[in-house]
Amino acid sequence: TVPVLVYLLAVEPQSATSASLIIVGVTSIVAAVGHARAGRVRWRSAIVFGIIGSATAFPGSVLNRTVNPQILLLAFAALMIVAAGAMIARTRNRSSDGDGEPAPHERPSTPDEDTHGGSIMMAVAAATRMLTVRQAAKLVAAALVVGFLTGFLGVGGGFLIVPALVLALGYPMPVAVGTSLVVISITSAGAFAERLGTGTIPWQIVLPFTLAAIAGSFGGKALSDRVSGTALTRSFAALLLVVAVYTATRALLEL
Repeated sequence: TVPVLVYLLAVEPQSATSASLIIVGVTSIVAAVGHARAGRVRWRSAIVFGIIGSATAFPGSVLNRTVNPQILLLAFAALMIVAAGAMIARTRNRSSDGDGEPAPHERPSTPDEDTHGGSIMMAVAAATRMLTVRQAAKLVAAALVVGFLTGFLGVGGGFLIVPALVLALGYPMPVAVGTSLVVISITSAGAFAERLGTGTIPWQIVLPFTLAAIAGSFGGKALSDRVSGTALTRSFAALLLVVAVYTATRALLEL
């Protein structure tokens, strides 16, 4: 959303990052409904991730206003490249496991399998039930980082949340996508709350863009029902790389 607003619709980067939080947040709420009906949302993990992420989204939003807009876009591109590389590496690892399903060390396990850890991790593990303390620690760490970057870069965080859920918790791609939509809704709201009254929102762009994005989300949901998790992961990574290269090139030229 950020590159589209900046490069195709000529929205100033700081305004684009704020506008993207509205577009992505609202679209995610609507899209999450269909995924929830299909059983592809892990609600406990999503809520814990979203609440923790919102806490760090606030300081990220404050820092956003102090950084050169082109530097923001370069950081955005760099993160997309890292996320894409991690996703591609994971599909290769799964292919080597033979059947494309989560490897044994990635499967969700019960809290009884890992009884060590701090009280915070134990509380998170209890809230999410199916996570070990180690997985809960990964969830908290990922949420803190993703939440901050959501506020700093003004993105809903889907391109970070999906890899985080896949890599840290071993979720299959369809479940990671569905769960991420709930997380995005929560973290976007937290990041946008800090920005209220601090900038101009181009509502004449935001409203039709949001409606179009919601319509597109239904088509995306229908397509995801027919595509394998591996194919989704690889196409997601390819899209990240294309957008990252374009964004980085434009930002460097405008520095």
